[in-house]
Amino acid sequence: MTTTQQTSAAADDHLADWADRQAKAEAMIPLVGRLYRENGVVTSIHGRTLLGQSPTDILKAHRFTRRVDVELTVSDTLPVLQALATLDLGPASVDIARLHHRRLETGSDVPLEDFLRSELADVINQGDGDAQGTTDVVLYGFGRIGRLLARILIEHAGAGHGLRLRAVVVRKGAENDLRKRAALLRRDSVHGSFDGTITVDEENSTILANGTLIQVIYSNDPTTVDYTQYGINDAIVVDNTGRWRDEEGLSQHLQCPGVSRVLLTAPGKGGVPNIVTGINDAMIGDEDRVVSAASCTTNAIVPALKAVNDEYGIVGGHIETVHAFTNDQNLTDNFHKGERRGRSAALNMVLTETGAAKAVAKALPELEGLLTGNAIRVPTPNVSMAILNLTLKTPVEADALNDYLRQTSLYGEMHKQLDFIDSPEVVSTDFVGNRHAGIVDGRATITAGDRCILYVWYDNEFGYSCQVVRVLEQMAEVHPPVFPRI
Repeated sequence: MTTTQQTSAAADDHLADWADRQAKAEAMIPLVGRLYRENGVVTSIHGRTLLGQSPTDILKAHRFTRRVDVELTVSDTLPVLQALATLDLGPASVDIARLHHRRLETGSDVPLEDFLRSELADVINQGDGDAQGTTDVVLYGFGRIGRLLARILIEHAGAGHGLRLRAVVVRKGAENDLRKRAALLRRDSVHGSFDGTITVDEENSTILANGTLIQVIYSNDPTTVDYTQYGINDAIVVDNTGRWRDEEGLSQHLQCPGVSRVLLTAPGKGGVPNIVTGINDAMIGDEDRVVSAASCTTNAIVPALKAVNDEYGIVGGHIETVHAFTNDQNLTDNFHKGERRGRSAALNMVLTETGAAKAVAKALPELEGLLTGNAIRVPTPNVSMAILNLTLKTPVEADALNDYLRQTSLYGEMHKQLDFIDSPEVVSTDFVGNRHAGIVDGRATITAGDRCILYVWYDNEFGYSCQVVRVLEQMAEVHPPVFPRI
């Protein structure tokens, strides 16, 4: 066979292999959809959801596993999905990559169905989605975070169990307010177009998005809305306005018929619990009527800080945040009550303060008083970075630290909060849409004896919104069990 013939044969083999893998990915799509809609089962690969993905997206999720110690192929995944579809499962979150890793650890000679029955015993033969319950959710404010929360809640709607987005409350800005709100939900300059269909009913003041009917309520006062008039009861109100941050101000929502609890999407003040899911969400009690999801930066840095402190111990450190500009800043130079924030956000790096370092202590009390922090706002619309400059109790080498953080991100309890990447080419826009609270950039890690510097990327809009939804699930007690168990 000539070199030309060999090259041609190799090209044919690669194309045939691609077609085979694509066919397997296409076969997964109805299985993934049916498991979600009929059983409430969410499937993923190292936290990368399979629901609503194209065959190419599914193949890319499998490609990611080549960077870790155990590769997962579509030939491994398809039989797992087929087996899961026969088990009459109750609501669950199933990470197939981690299940595959567990199976290899326990011995792959065990028949697949027997292995799955053992690992998922708690939810087998519980295929009644009603058992999960339903909790009404109201978004008070519909800005950057509010609209992303809407997208995520609509995506999670399934058959209508779990969290259910029922209403949005805003101040009316114009006669065509409803259509403008819907347009902003439909198209986003950073996060792209809404994945689905949106219909506006101006007569009834509703937005129908992928089967989720959202009542739009106009009000200038949080105490004046009677949610029961719209069939909304025992709802959790998510306050996205940032106007009130203490219990007294946020408790105004509790005066409204139909409201049982309030979640703030900003750092809480006073006695309001600041919750970082995956870290201290277990502390939410039935008596906590007002809860905060802390800040995007606090959510980004706490998982990495906890991981490092658990393994090496933190003596002290400084957190520098390089943060995307926000609506709080001016587009061009103009008056602003805050220092420096009156200068153009699109033209300047703006040195400002952050309370994230101090807020860490609310989630990790053992680090109270050990960290300082500051922030620089930069001319990018989304995705920020936190630089953790830490002094440790024990010396550490960069390779060992990175390996520990990578393993923690894959198989630890914080795998939904902490991600890890090792690439010499990634930049901020590569992390738009990342669902983790923070992503450690392994190539940037620096160590010198007992000192280490970690660079943690985070989508300060979407990644944070995913954390907010996780707090909502904890408050509503509708978070499905996660498999494999850690």
